[in-house]
Amino acid sequence: MRAAAGPRARLVGGIESQSQFKTESANTMRSQPAVAAAPAAFLPATRPVRTHPVATPVLFAALLGDAVVTVLALAFSSWLRFETRLVHFGTMPATAIDWTGYLGHAALGAVLFLMLLPHRQIYDLHRILRFRQIATMVLRTALTWLLVCMAVSWLLRTEREISRIYVLLAFAVLTTSFVLWRMALSKVVGTEVLASRLRQRVLFVGWSDAARSLARAILDDHRHPYEIIGYVPLQEATSSGRRSVFVRKLGEADRVPDILREHSVDMVILADMNAAAGETVALANLCEKEMIDFKVIPSCFQIMLSCLRLQTVSSVPVLGLSYSPLDNPLNALVKQMVDWVGGVVGLLLSAPFIAIFGLLVYLESPGPIIYRQRRLGCRGREFWIYKIRSMKMNAEAGGKVGWTVKDDPRRLRVGGFMRRMNIDELPQFWNVLKGDMSLVGPRPERPE
Repeated sequence: MRAAAGPRARLVGGIESQSQFKTESANTMRSQPAVAAAPAAFLPATRPVRTHPVATPVLFAALLGDAVVTVLALAFSSWLRFETRLVHFGTMPATAIDWTGYLGHAALGAVLFLMLLPHRQIYDLHRILRFRQIATMVLRTALTWLLVCMAVSWLLRTEREISRIYVLLAFAVLTTSFVLWRMALSKVVGTEVLASRLRQRVLFVGWSDAARSLARAILDDHRHPYEIIGYVPLQEATSSGRRSVFVRKLGEADRVPDILREHSVDMVILADMNAAAGETVALANLCEKEMIDFKVIPSCFQIMLSCLRLQTVSSVPVLGLSYSPLDNPLNALVKQMVDWVGGVVGLLLSAPFIAIFGLLVYLESPGPIIYRQRRLGCRGREFWIYKIRSMKMNAEAGGKVGWTVKDDPRRLRVGGFMRRMNIDELPQFWNVLKGDMSLVGPRPERPE
């Protein structure tokens, strides 16, 4: 039975009465390469299909409410624009417009807005309980809707063009009313009676520091879309790996199929990457057969998740860090264009400052005002970086590298100010224009 409501009460307080079910034999499992046989602990058990009985009504209410609020908000915006004092703002039409004449525009705008919402995954069941995420998605959707409507208003300029004031007013009214409606829905759905039926029931297999952090975050957030029912230790788990466990142990690994059935598990999270290959494959096959989400906490990749990607090489799955957004040719082209434009604009805007400070450098220390230095660029390629000279002539005489120190005696008086304000680096816009550097990227270091 479930425990009483409350942040800590989402841990299952006891184990339901159990019936004995025969497990299927190991030969019913699908064979996997390099795995002789599935461990007996993870043989599937016959169990009923899990359902969320309130999920469909909640999603239907959200869809219906979104449509009603959107239509009413846009119709109300039309009334505000043409039936109040706001009618005197902006360009006056040749003939008076009745607010009902804009109901067609309101209907089209409502259809567009409602079509944009699913692209933000606003109807994802896991996000129903997270109002802040919903509000952010609504705002982003409304901004996209605003840009599209303004573009259409500008492009389709006819004798009866779309009022831009109406579009701006509709954006404000629609965003406000939609957020308030979703806030009210979140309050209702957030009650423990409904929320407990919408949460996904999670079982941890194995335990680790990452699992402890995740479990703590779930337990401390009463609006979290997941409910921890407990954990099952791996067969090869050591006692040291169980010391920090604060969720209920539901049994040993050989009872996983029965636990999945008894507690209507929706998601299994493998928290220990030290599990044997046979155990991992068998657990994944069991979850697939039972239509249960299977997740893995990649503890060994925690600091590298930004570029962690799974790809297939000759039908073999390979997990690596080789991918980056700039590997996409389109992204690389866009970034290169931004660098070119930024380099030109930067040079034009910085030219007067380069001239003024170059003159000050020359007056204090006659000689070339532009200093160049070898640096390492992309893929280890060396290039010359350009700066306004901030030190005396021959500061690195004989080719000996002299690193900058505090109160460096080689520094010019104007050089100290230029370095503090980064004015000496303004000529580097030329390096950006040449392609040696980028407007956004790591600082190139010296080969030494």
